[in-house]
Amino acid sequence: MAEAGSWESIKKHGLLSATALLDLYKVTGMARTAIESERRPESVKVTADGLEGAIIRDNKPMTASALEKCLDPDITPKEWFELLNDRSFFWLSRDRLRTLLGAKAYRGRPQTVLTVDTQSLLKAHRETVQLSPINSGATLYNPQPRGRNTFSSIADYPFEEWRKKRNLANSIVELVVPGGVKDIADHVVAVHSFEKGVSTELWRRPGSSPDDGP
Repeated sequence: MAEAGSWESIKKHGLLSATALLDLYKVTGMARTAIESERRPESVKVTADGLEGAIIRDNKPMTASALEKCLDPDITPKEWFELLNDRSFFWLSRDRLRTLLGAKAYRGRPQTVLTVDTQSLLKAHRETVQLSPINSGATLYNPQPRGRNTFSSIADYPFEEWRKKRNLANSIVELVVPGGVKDIADHVVAVHSFEKGVSTELWRRPGSSPDDGP
């Protein structure tokens, strides 16, 4: 789920993390700190000569005060913000995607939704992909403990442990890629615009299933 109208830029530059976008747009100093190391109550537009602008989403579902209560003792809220900003995130279920699309912060404006071929993505990025058992960017309701070990490699992820605690669909909550996925266009099977419950197809890979989408 990305900012409306961002597909052409994503095709060109990749699905970049916030940190990678700040590098691309050469944002430095206090402006960078406010985006990368602190809570962003609103989305931020970054610009640079020769580049189309990009929007870095807000992270308003997460507060420093709540993080202080649920973070492991060896990591600070600042470090957690930076850790998350260095990753691009994927939902693994349509239900979780639709929950976010229907959230108060997003449901009133259009969104761009990328549907990704998981097998293709893993074939190319298996060694860098990480998995999380929680929504790592939210602390609104009963925030779960989290820290440097929240994200595990595929090989190290305690899948059976989580499957015993939850149903299969919730054994893994997030798939993340540090730095982002520069070749994301190679793995996307469909792109839709989604607004007020209505999905409009923008692009589809030939031969993909008509069911691929939000």
